[in-house]
Amino acid sequence: MPRSHYRPLPTAATEPEAVSPVSDRMVAVARYIEARPDESLRLADLAAVAGLSASRLQRAFKATFGVSPKAYQDALRLKHFKQALRTGQTVTDAIYDAGFGSSSRVYGKPERQVGMAPTRYQKGGEGESIAYACRETALGLLMMAATENGVCFAEFGDDEESLCEQLKKEFPKARLFASKASESPELDAWMTALDDHLRHNKPRPNVPLDIRGTTFQTRVWKLLLSVREGEVLSYSELARRLGEPKAVRAVASACGRNRIAVLIPCHRVLRSDGSLGGYRWGLDRKQRLLAREGSVPSQ
Repeated sequence: MPRSHYRPLPTAATEPEAVSPVSDRMVAVARYIEARPDESLRLADLAAVAGLSASRLQRAFKATFGVSPKAYQDALRLKHFKQALRTGQTVTDAIYDAGFGSSSRVYGKPERQVGMAPTRYQKGGEGESIAYACRETALGLLMMAATENGVCFAEFGDDEESLCEQLKKEFPKARLFASKASESPELDAWMTALDDHLRHNKPRPNVPLDIRGTTFQTRVWKLLLSVREGEVLSYSELARRLGEPKAVRAVASACGRNRIAVLIPCHRVLRSDGSLGGYRWGLDRKQRLLAREGSVPSQ
């Protein structure tokens, strides 16, 4: 229904005898959003639909549905995005047709979606299902795996068998299954976005991450997410930023234990003398990543 023809629900000031209960108004607002998942809806627009102030609408909607109007619309967009991928649309077309406007919006901000309870970490993935897939990239064979919360594993290797063994070692109690693109469109989209970043120098995708580690490791990996492309720092500087200046070896160990290549950019950490230091997936890959980002000269 065009916005100009929509008649807001009556307010107490205009038609007191016809005022709808707040819950009914929130249902009307939800249906209004559902009819326009790809539109940019301001809170003021939705408040007019309900006949309430913007602040009261925000409170009432969250009290009724448990999420804000924006989060409700984002969930609808994500649903449309997944449906579009399953019908064969390209990733780019699906993103924009769903109303996201950019790839970073559909993938979300990783710094808001990382970390896990220590009890889950200790269970080795018990009771969880983890989908995985392999793809040749500009840096060699990549296996990416994801839980329902996001990417938990992204490693380079020589062959699929050895990568599967590494995945089993990391999540010994999880149900692991190879996923076709049609069965897990999000995972396929994330792998495409990462390969585009490596092969065509597109921005590093901000895919949702399900980080698994100790409390200290998680702190290090979260901090690495704030290191921008083109920036490098030493292990000692990373320790200082973490507020643990004496924990240089522990920081280096945490970088070495990172199992999510590129998306958590541990390749941007060097030794204090500027040399490459170590890298879980080989110094050649580290050098190529840094050279592509313009961080260090070829060595």
